[in-house]
Amino acid sequence: MKVLEKAVAEKLLKIKAIKLQPRNPFIWASGWQSPIYCDNRKTLSYPQIRTFIKIEIARIIMELYPDVDVIAGVATGAISQGALVADALGLPFIYIRPTPKDHGLENMIEGDLKPKQKVVVIEDLISTGGSSLKAVDAIRNDGSEVLGMIAIFSYGFPVAEQKFKAAKVKLTTLCNYESLVSEALATNYISEEDVATLKEWRQNPAAWGK
Repeated sequence: MKVLEKAVAEKLLKIKAIKLQPRNPFIWASGWQSPIYCDNRKTLSYPQIRTFIKIEIARIIMELYPDVDVIAGVATGAISQGALVADALGLPFIYIRPTPKDHGLENMIEGDLKPKQKVVVIEDLISTGGSSLKAVDAIRNDGSEVLGMIAIFSYGFPVAEQKFKAAKVKLTTLCNYESLVSEALATNYISEEDVATLKEWRQNPAAWGK
């Protein structure tokens, strides 16, 4: 996985899907100050990179979950990549809304999911894990089984690790925070001084910069 993590980190940095600015932090919607910004939807605009990600996710699914019945994407960021993976594997696809529709059947699950089907969930990004695991709950509450979740990138927050463990969901990522920082340092995207700042932020992002 180390080779894969390095390759994905290099690609995400190259197209600026992930930006690192330790000295000029971003402000997240949550109000957190952050030295990193991630938008993996940008990968969709680069055919070679989106295909690379699709193939790697599909490969991991075939290795870990050969008995999967359905691929699920978490709205909105993972809908497109999830559909690409489902197409590559020749499997049905569904996506999970963050909240039920405010009209009609008020579904959270869009698509055809039958009871007791085995599902692999695709995410583009794991931060605190709350929205990702909400999608898992929707699938389980509908009577189906979640085999695991695969994400393009995770910040690796301790709180997310705890939530996934409590929910008994196996999470596999193509790239993680440590690999990204290592690649950024190796390519002179950041300095050694910046590495300390980035590690400090990851341990307590809510309080960082205050």
